[in-house]
Amino acid sequence: MVKEIQGALGLVQDGIPGPKTIVAVHQRLCAEKQQESPIVDERSERNISTLHPALRSIARNFLELCAKQNLGVKIICGTRTFSEQAELFAKGRTIPGAKVTEAGPGQSMHNFGLAFDIGVFDGKEYIPESNRYVTAGAIGKSLGLDWGGDFKKPVDQPHFELRPSWAKEISNSQMLAELRRRMRVGTNVI
Repeated sequence: MVKEIQGALGLVQDGIPGPKTIVAVHQRLCAEKQQESPIVDERSERNISTLHPALRSIARNFLELCAKQNLGVKIICGTRTFSEQAELFAKGRTIPGAKVTEAGPGQSMHNFGLAFDIGVFDGKEYIPESNRYVTAGAIGKSLGLDWGGDFKKPVDQPHFELRPSWAKEISNSQMLAELRRRMRVGTNVI
């Protein structure tokens, strides 16, 4: 049944009702109207649409505040499936290239729709290192997001995440275990 639905939505028919399937079903059934904003570019909006609903409006607000500071910020990554996370984790380990992440499948907030990554751009040119990431970090923190620039290891300035309120007083490993459990049983992660 899931493969049929995915086919009708023009998605890859893998039979796994992941975030892309859920977003496509929601958009088709609810005819979700995205906020019209010249500040939120098409790529950012595509990535925002994969996020947990609790994070979507925060992400759009974040982009608008970054635009007011002329930071040139775009959201370049949203939700990742466990298999997408496994591919990234393999880089620099079992696949040639530099390491991209320290998080395996189910160990990243991206896997639960609770994180996004940004890029800073000058026009179409991507700027991998800039003080603008620090300014964006302050904006994200002002909106209640955790910023990867504050992480001890590895520091990840492009990364922002929404920690669930139920997880404020527990360790990251306990939170991730509970997020995996909630996902497995179909409970809201927030």
